[in-house]
Amino acid sequence: MANVPTSHPVPCATTVSRLASHRDRMVSHLLRTIDEEHAWYRTLSTKNRSWVGLVAQASIDSFVAWCKDKNSSAATSQEIFAVAPAELTRAVSLHQTLELVKSGVAVIEQEAEVISAPGRAHELQEAILRYSREFAFATAEVYARAAEIRGSWDARLEALVMDSLLRGESGPAVRSLVAALGWSDDGPATCLVIGATGPLSQAKVRDIRHAARAAVPQSLAGFHSDRVILLLAGQSDFTEVIKRLMPSLGDGPVITGPVVGSLAGLPRSIRAANAALEAISAWPGAPRPVAADDLLPERLLIGDPEARDRLLATVYEPLLRVGKDAVATVSAFLELGRSLEASARQLFVHPNTVRYRLAKITETCGWDPGNPREAYVLQHGLALGRLREAQDSRSDQ
Repeated sequence: MANVPTSHPVPCATTVSRLASHRDRMVSHLLRTIDEEHAWYRTLSTKNRSWVGLVAQASIDSFVAWCKDKNSSAATSQEIFAVAPAELTRAVSLHQTLELVKSGVAVIEQEAEVISAPGRAHELQEAILRYSREFAFATAEVYARAAEIRGSWDARLEALVMDSLLRGESGPAVRSLVAALGWSDDGPATCLVIGATGPLSQAKVRDIRHAARAAVPQSLAGFHSDRVILLLAGQSDFTEVIKRLMPSLGDGPVITGPVVGSLAGLPRSIRAANAALEAISAWPGAPRPVAADDLLPERLLIGDPEARDRLLATVYEPLLRVGKDAVATVSAFLELGRSLEASARQLFVHPNTVRYRLAKITETCGWDPGNPREAYVLQHGLALGRLREAQDSRSDQ
């Protein structure tokens, strides 16, 4: 909203005239104060320090003009910030800018006795206090407008990145978009898919996005049909992060995709998590959250080809590496109702041998045949492995 000119008290004509003549002195004093009192200013690039200097000079000029005309508006955003590019609001925070305002007030107060007409210093001090209040409001307006524009632009970038990754794209164009959002395309990343229990809204997605960014700066969120897709990156371990996010994710199922090594692997993590959400109704007792790879049997049942490959790679092939005895032992154990004695009789070994082999399988493959859920996964992996061997045998004939 534009400032509406209102009459305000101004210093006497002598003070105003002396104020204009001391303009360069006040600017130099202010720039020296900024450099001495604000460590963050010294960390800025040379270009950004020069922009801050120009804004400081513009604020002094605007104050002088305000004092000359009692009907003028104080410190509009166009007057003060037009000298610097919009990018300055990224380099200098609102809090830091308000620190500069305080420094400017202090400088003019210190100069008041020298600049003012004899006995009239209080007029200049009163003027700077009133002016600084209006200047602070103008500054907040600039930052609010910049944040609104940046938020809209970032939202469009997020949508483009999310759509590209959902289509399986992760090439240079996507990496460029991700870089514009402040992401690195290197390092671990994962996907969460949250099933909706009711109609989804932009507000719900916004709440999830804010919670994710509070936990992980490198995060993207979007909704597609009946689910929210959340991408996380830049963490060495996502377990604690996901635990902190759970209260913000609603009551629906939460699927965690496989952790991948870089942006290029995110499409695979997204596909796995989406397939797991489609299949989760086949496992009513699934935990929350649940890993997509814990739903490999259910994903296999809905025809997910990647689940087939993962079952072979994580179940059957590790069993083969342990040895043929491992395959025979786990097969007997599962087929005979997980009975050590019955398995030992069928294999013509001692029950302790069966127990030892099963422990070795759990240690090597990561699946425990004695656990009902993991036994279910093992059964599917074994069945797939036998089918593959039969197909290979027919193709060799």
